[in-house]
Amino acid sequence: MEKQKIELMAPAGSYEAITAAINAGANSIYFGVEQLNMRTKSTHNFTIDDLSKIAQLCSDNGLKSYLTLNTIIYDHDVQLMKRIIEAAKESKISAIIASDHAVMNYCRKIGVPVHISTQTNITNIDTVEFYSAYADVMVMSRELSLLQVHDINREIARREITGPSGELVRIEVFGHGALCMAVSGKCYLSLHTNYSSANRGACIQNCRKSYIVMDKEDGQEFEVDNEYIMSAKDLSTIDFLDKVIDAGVSVLKIEGRGRSADYVHVTIQCYREAIDAIYNGTYTKEKIEDWKERLSTVFNRGFWDGYYLGRKMGEWSDEAGSKATKRKVYIGKGIKYYENAGIGEFLIEAQGCEVGDELLIIGPTTGVVETVLKEMRVDNEERQEVKRGTTITFPIAEKVRPSDKLYKLVDAK
Repeated sequence: MEKQKIELMAPAGSYEAITAAINAGANSIYFGVEQLNMRTKSTHNFTIDDLSKIAQLCSDNGLKSYLTLNTIIYDHDVQLMKRIIEAAKESKISAIIASDHAVMNYCRKIGVPVHISTQTNITNIDTVEFYSAYADVMVMSRELSLLQVHDINREIARREITGPSGELVRIEVFGHGALCMAVSGKCYLSLHTNYSSANRGACIQNCRKSYIVMDKEDGQEFEVDNEYIMSAKDLSTIDFLDKVIDAGVSVLKIEGRGRSADYVHVTIQCYREAIDAIYNGTYTKEKIEDWKERLSTVFNRGFWDGYYLGRKMGEWSDEAGSKATKRKVYIGKGIKYYENAGIGEFLIEAQGCEVGDELLIIGPTTGVVETVLKEMRVDNEERQEVKRGTTITFPIAEKVRPSDKLYKLVDAK
């Protein structure tokens, strides 16, 4: 019997990202609704009314759908929390990702599966045993090493720790994306400076800024300019993903609900290929280098291996913002698709383009399509270059929709 592959979970902050995740080979997505999730400030959030559509979209494509409801909960949040969980149950969402015991308790009362969020900071087997009364899947603290994760998995099997489903508890870890300087995301800087709580999904990312340090005795100041000393580099496990799988991890979670659809597309595509390569014995250094190069083209703050390989301290970014090698520039929108001819029609409305440009087509139903502009026509005449205000057509295998946006990829530097 073939060993079951690790589940690849994609972040989803928009319908474009959901479609990108589906097309790139994700096994599941996670997303938030309303204000009781940890990304209420940084990204578009769906509403309760979106739950049925998202659940159906995932079900039709063989994916599981997980709803994050993982902020701390106050008394005035309880009614909304219950309404969200009830709607998730009715919509047949696969599970709720929770950190507050009130959420876990209500899910258990009405029979909704629970996954334990990283915000609970699980670091040992006895805590796993405690939460097994509520959940079948648990995200480990981001500060654990793979050796510690392996030991926890071994003990789950030895003690036969099962969740509500009766199956052995499964372990989930973050595999790629942004890391917070605080322990598993428990940060109070934003609340302290701006009364905007990170633990309520409203982080303003103080840690990503540059700072001047002042000597309180003599007032002397200096700027810390060699690195952003609170801004951690992004996690990447693509080059030791085989070790992550060997540690017994069942679910690999990609961070990034605040990221664009092209980030989801590239990241999920690379990790899908890497997972498949590990299981079929073709995971090589050459492929790893290719994946790393592709991952570097989308948003990142530089990469490091997190704490998985035994590090005790974080690795910090040396500049503000993204270090992506490519950036996308909006140039136009979809108009029509001529299905029989396989031709897409676009209005170039923001910036010109020319033959040879790398293009991205992004839309809620389309997801993300990458192509190179090999030829284009204006009023059926071939052109090498056009300016804004022009309507162009070019061959494209994928259907183009009026909701689609057209971008060109340019070197970031």
